[in-house]
Amino acid sequence: MDLEVIKSKIYEIRGQRVMLDRDLAQMYGVETKVLNQAVRRNLERFPEDFMFMLTQTECKSLEISVRSQFVTSKSGGNRYSSLAFTEQGVAMLSSVLRSKTAIEINISIMRAFVTIRNFAFSISAVTSELTEFKERMLQIEQCCKDNGDAVSDLSEDMQQELDDIYLALSQLAAKQKDNDGLKERQKIGFKK
Repeated sequence: MDLEVIKSKIYEIRGQRVMLDRDLAQMYGVETKVLNQAVRRNLERFPEDFMFMLTQTECKSLEISVRSQFVTSKSGGNRYSSLAFTEQGVAMLSSVLRSKTAIEINISIMRAFVTIRNFAFSISAVTSELTEFKERMLQIEQCCKDNGDAVSDLSEDMQQELDDIYLALSQLAAKQKDNDGLKERQKIGFKK
């Protein structure tokens, strides 16, 4: 069975990824009533973290009409809401529904759950990396701002120092010019 078709039938309810009894029954090629009978005969294999019954509100939010499903019983039948199976519950269905089709479909469903889990994990990793990247960018921006402020302060100090150096050089040049303008000095010492 196509993974995309299976993925489209995986819902998130109560914080868990689940598949509904009617979708599973359709995939397995059995009636929903037959699937639910097999599950109810093996309830010990389906604890709450494997399977749960949807409330009417949950059914309405999924646009599923709550329907009556009559299961043959001593009292003449009971009404049940849709059942939701977690990944583990779907895996357990293969031990209850032992047909070749059920096994093949279960393998495809398990692959779909793994694909969704890997996709969710990769999105989580990318989101984490983006958050880290944003934090680094903010740190770099702050460092650039701090460096810009420091350079601005430094450039003012540097300009003052350059002005002082230029003034000192001007004074030295003027003094040298004065010294060059004086007559050549007489040499001190013995005459020959």
